[in-house]
Amino acid sequence: MSRMLTRRSVLASGLAVTGVALLAACGGSGASGGSGNDTAGKDASEIKIGVAMPTKSSERWIKDGENVKAQLEKLGYKVDLQFAEDDIPTQANQIDNMVTQGANLLIIAPIDGTALSSQLDAAGEAGIPVISYDRLIRDNENVSYYTSFDNYDVGTQMGTSLLTGMGLLDAEGKETGEAGPFNIELFGGSPDDNNAPFFFNGAMDVIKPFIDKGVISVKSGQTAFDTVATMRWDAATAQSRMDNLITSTYSDGSRVDGILSPLDSMSIGILGALKAAGYGTAAQPYPTVTGQDAEVAGIKSIMADEQYSTIFKDTRSLADAAVQMAVAILDGGEPEVNDTKTYDNGVKVVPSYLLKSEIITKDNVQSSLVDTGYITQNELK
Repeated sequence: MSRMLTRRSVLASGLAVTGVALLAACGGSGASGGSGNDTAGKDASEIKIGVAMPTKSSERWIKDGENVKAQLEKLGYKVDLQFAEDDIPTQANQIDNMVTQGANLLIIAPIDGTALSSQLDAAGEAGIPVISYDRLIRDNENVSYYTSFDNYDVGTQMGTSLLTGMGLLDAEGKETGEAGPFNIELFGGSPDDNNAPFFFNGAMDVIKPFIDKGVISVKSGQTAFDTVATMRWDAATAQSRMDNLITSTYSDGSRVDGILSPLDSMSIGILGALKAAGYGTAAQPYPTVTGQDAEVAGIKSIMADEQYSTIFKDTRSLADAAVQMAVAILDGGEPEVNDTKTYDNGVKVVPSYLLKSEIITKDNVQSSLVDTGYITQNELK
């Protein structure tokens, strides 16, 4: 098994399937057993892998699913890719069917990380290894491995980009001495997504020192994750909450200067509420608004000087990591991991491989996204 590719090596190649050739060269076309569900001696064409993704309503999940499927199929495996449209019973039923139909391995990005216990129990009884993809599956011992990005670091990047956009940090991350005070509001991700508190806590660890010094004020007073969380990362919910914040907190004529938003689609909803309230003009410019996932709509918003930043998590690299994990397991080996302490799912610490992310602003859209082939110039027209 070759050493797992870093994000940099994937980006340098400009290909979504960089790892495929290396995997094929190290015998990835067959399985030599050890996975616990009788893959010994089987050719890849005899092995079925179930891939369960949350939804097609988000551009990034479509890319994740298609990248994983393409890489696995190029190696010869049969792939059952399913999207659940953010409906928990649908995803549970899809995974039940994968188990019943004889999947040899499962790659699951859960809608709700706590809602799949019976499905994982069935997979465990059948000896089917489970790779938890991007979102950690909780409260079950039958999670073999986890691959994601360094989610706490993603959060610190969100917080850093918010402070940079507001002029409190310079390009090198040093404090500028700007005294403020500035008003900000906070938005969190879905409370049933294990990643969301990591994002929020990472961001708050960067922002809180400025709150403590009085440079920043959360004018609404809403600072607890449970208060600011947004179920299912829903853009309409975020827009409605921003509407309410403007009415309840900023009707005195005060200005909101920054918004911590953890997802591009939520950011667009938030910006819609701000625009309706008169922001987005020369007299009342938009506040600094963060995001995540480098979706085309978010990047267009950045290029239009609306959203300030996003966090780029290269789904090609994540797909590559999941595929290399799958091949190692089906070949009877152990996948490479780089974290064995952080991701406790409530029953066990799940061995993990974590990737790095990148802050994107208008300045590096071309070099980091377009030049690497992640987004085409035509998509941004």
